[in-house]
Amino acid sequence: MTVEVKIGVQNAARELSVDTDVEPDKVLATLNDALKDDSLFTLTDSKGHTVAVPADKVAYLYFNADSGRKVGFGLTSS
Repeated sequence: MTVEVKIGVQNAARELSVDTDVEPDKVLATLNDALKDDSLFTLTDSKGHTVAVPADKVAYLYFNADSGRKVGFGLTSS
């Protein structure tokens, strides 16, 4: 399952968007560890690219699970 993680960074006009296979709980644990260590928060996307942000500059994380692509022109109910 792919999860889109949007990372808000203090004093940055745009948020970072990363599609990753890492569970949201593990992403939060990684951020908490980086905050404790006063280090970089790093997250690797599903293609192997890594994003690094100083942990104390992370304003928020927003998680959006990918529910799969919808195909067709509309949903029908039975």
